[in-house]
Amino acid sequence: MLSVPALAQQPSKVRIGYLTSSSYVHPAFADLFFGRVSIAGGPWGGNLELLSRFAAGSDDRLPSLAAELVAARVDIIVADGIPAALAAKTTTRTVPIVMAISGDPVQAGLVASLARPGGNITGVTTLSLELVAKRLQLIKEVVPKASRVAVLWNPASPEKELEWKELRSAASRLGVTLQSLELRRPGDLAPRLDSAVNERA
Repeated sequence: MLSVPALAQQPSKVRIGYLTSSSYVHPAFADLFFGRVSIAGGPWGGNLELLSRFAAGSDDRLPSLAAELVAARVDIIVADGIPAALAAKTTTRTVPIVMAISGDPVQAGLVASLARPGGNITGVTTLSLELVAKRLQLIKEVVPKASRVAVLWNPASPEKELEWKELRSAASRLGVTLQSLELRRPGDLAPRLDSAVNERA
């Protein structure tokens, strides 16, 4: 039988909540984050417990999923993407939130500034907004005669909405017409690609 001191030495379990708009944990994100957490805090199933919540493309479910994680008394919420981070921020002001996003967290209303985010949110961003115009410019350099470019994007995502606005501005400068192919659910992909082919984008 274990003595009281022995019981006291058992490490407390750390509960990590993972929230995403997707239906899976992105492989690159899993390698970069979960691998390092395992090294730092021990293997999964030891003193680390992962609670995942997937919106599977339905961002309107994110607030309720975030509430589930808070109710489960997680120690930290990892928010994959701006919609997930916004849902987590709205749900709790006390549970630490680590965001991993590709947009501008300041413009999205997640933090006050990059230098001093404030509140209970921290994390990383690739600031892909700055690369949007460059990508279109590279297309023009590779295919100088390109005059029409099809763009697959999800208008329900705040970060993609910002990228779309930046892309339209860049297209105007480069003399390119954009064909908007909105993807709101997995079944939208095939018909949108057919549309791009039919309109010779």
